[in-house]
Amino acid sequence: MSNPTAAMLVIGDEILSGRTRDSNMHHLAGRLTEHGIDLVEVRVVADRSDAITDAARELAGRYDHVFTSGGIGPTHDDITADCIAAAGGAAIGVRDDARAILQAHYDSRGTELNEARLRMARIPDGAVLIDNPVSAAPGFTLGNIHVMAGVPAIFEAMLAELLPRLQGGARMQSRTLGVTRGEGDIAAALSRVAEDNPTVSVGSYPYARDDGFGVNVVVRGSDPEALDAAMEALRTHFPEGTE
Repeated sequence: MSNPTAAMLVIGDEILSGRTRDSNMHHLAGRLTEHGIDLVEVRVVADRSDAITDAARELAGRYDHVFTSGGIGPTHDDITADCIAAAGGAAIGVRDDARAILQAHYDSRGTELNEARLRMARIPDGAVLIDNPVSAAPGFTLGNIHVMAGVPAIFEAMLAELLPRLQGGARMQSRTLGVTRGEGDIAAALSRVAEDNPTVSVGSYPYARDDGFGVNVVVRGSDPEALDAAMEALRTHFPEGTE
């Protein structure tokens, strides 16, 4: 049985402009691999309602899960919640449970829950809240779309709250054989190994270091015996390889 599939939708002009380096994708990929959900696609879009809505709708129809990051704060350009509501055909407004969470958070700090902060309590009808143990403002799940903050510490905390709800599959494993040859020299052998071991993926990743160049050959799969067989085949072709 195949693992559930997922896509990530990264939202923000600051990512596309190069002002901010995204780290959430790397964290999500690792956590989903551990959980047995296969991350298949990552898409980055600008802070434009049409781009966000269209991408969310398309990805939600293609994959079992869509994880978004960015655009759920208190400012005018935080439009993700509205776009996901539109993509899911849901109404959106300030919801009492989200308001209560924010009210308690700001009361405890002696800070006013003003109109700007109240924007973070706008949740689509029918959505399930995702807890935010860092800064309180919740994310939400609408259908198969999981909406989370873009700040890495908050994204990571929200993801930790969310993942136990999601059904995973078999955990993917990987093994690596380092070969001190060029890709052109090993391509034919890799093709044979891939054809003979169809239940694992075989990838080649060249490197260049001070002591020379080579290729890391990586096999990935959920069946340890199949990985053992693929690695044994690789060692036959590349006996000098190092693990």
